[in-house]
Amino acid sequence: MNAFKAYKASVPIAWSPNLYITLVRGIPGTRRLHRRTLEALRLGKCNRTVMRWNTPTVRGMLQQVKRLVVIETEEMYNARKQNLESHRALRPPLVVNHQPGSASGPS
Repeated sequence: MNAFKAYKASVPIAWSPNLYITLVRGIPGTRRLHRRTLEALRLGKCNRTVMRWNTPTVRGMLQQVKRLVVIETEEMYNARKQNLESHRALRPPLVVNHQPGSASGPS
């Protein structure tokens, strides 16, 4: 699940005890108040994820920078990480035999 689909998923954020916040848009060109909010959330670079408790204070901070971040619940975050791990899993190697066969020799 990419970040846009995770953002658009209709999961009740208020019921989750932890929120996983990922910065998906760049910081340059944003307002100073938004940069300070991202600094308070410890989001310094793009595609970095932090876990914060679901409190009214954090939700207010996220409301300020909602166009810059993606908010996921714990279940959504774990599903996304599991999907990435299965995609990156090692595949069996392709074995190529370069030895000439008995029928391929010139006679």
